Amino acid sequence: MSGGDRPLIIACGALVVELREVLERNALTDAVEVRYLPANLHNRPEGIVPALREHLDARGNRPTFVGYADCGTGGLIDQMLVDYPGVERIAGAHCYEFFAGSSVFHAVQDAEPGTFYLTDFLTKHFRALVWEGLGLDRHPQLRDSYFGHYTKVVYFSQVSDGSLVEMAKDAAEMLGLNFEHIHVGVQGLEQSIPVVFQSAATRNVSVN
Repeated sequence: MSGGDRPLIIACGALVVELREVLERNALTDAVEVRYLPANLHNRPEGIVPALREHLDARGNRPTFVGYADCGTGGLIDQMLVDYPGVERIAGAHCYEFFAGSSVFHAVQDAEPGTFYLTDFLTKHFRALVWEGLGLDRHPQLRDSYFGHYTKVVYFSQVSDGSLVEMAKDAAEMLGLNFEHIHVGVQGLEQSIPVVFQSAATRNVSVN
């Protein structure tokens, strides 16, 4: 089966490691094609919809899944997907929610609304995406303007890695916030991929 015949996932580049793990665990690595959009769209979500649309318009008729939650687009992904019947996205507002699961995420959020969240990817790239991305390396006095209404950093980890926990603690210290670590794994992402999509992928492989 050619690459153009396989079901397609168009995903955020921040999910590379976790999505690969999910596909491997479900024997889907060779069954689907995955295209990753630049992870720095985290900082400019207005670019997500145009980037997705470009790939969706060129996908043909194969089953397609969007590996994004709403991700700061204010509902624009859902509005766009009206033009592509049958294409679904990851449920939820953002990666923090689908990694942790909605019940865990909302319990944490309700307990302390002023929470800034980290995942493995955001922890590894905190300096580039957050500290430098917001210009705090050049203008540290802006920290309180950006984060003055936050009280805590919660790190939802996907892997058990003490070095990442320390990096997340350092990030919280840089922001002047309290810190909490909750290990959630990748089950939330795994459950986000539709069963029908997995079945279609497996069926295509068996036919080939």
